[in-house]
Amino acid sequence: MTTLRARPLTAEAFRAFGEVIEPDNCAEIRLINNGTTTRFHDIAPVDVAAGGGHALISIFRGKPFALPLRIAMLERHPLGSQAFMPLEGRPYLVVVAPDEGGRPGAPLAFLASGAQGVSYHRGTWHHPLVALGERSDFLVVDRGGSGDNLVEFMFEQEIQITSD
Repeated sequence: MTTLRARPLTAEAFRAFGEVIEPDNCAEIRLINNGTTTRFHDIAPVDVAAGGGHALISIFRGKPFALPLRIAMLERHPLGSQAFMPLEGRPYLVVVAPDEGGRPGAPLAFLASGAQGVSYHRGTWHHPLVALGERSDFLVVDRGGSGDNLVEFMFEQEIQITSD
């Protein structure tokens, strides 16, 4: 079995797979509402228009997991991006992989703080939601509409993820 060590999530380390949703990853900051609100503008694009898609906002409730964790699959969404933002300030695990000829390459694992969201680029291989420690709710922005927007890949051998 392959063991993969999860590392802290940073915007730079995650850039090939999408965007980290946090104020520190914002290029444009605006004061709005007569100066009472700071807007961290356009942190992550929402890419859902392929094939006539439209944006959906949902809440996903993730069952808790603990590390070490074994995973056996990754998925991707060829027609749209997908963003996750934790609502309860709890950490979670992000597992992604580059695309290598229509299959996931070597995966990477990141430990996201409860203050960081992620937005996966369209077509990015990733593991489904992994809440850590406690059941957790996430605000999710992704694609609705017609078309097959889910591809799953099963590994021949499970991958174990650790944090240290």
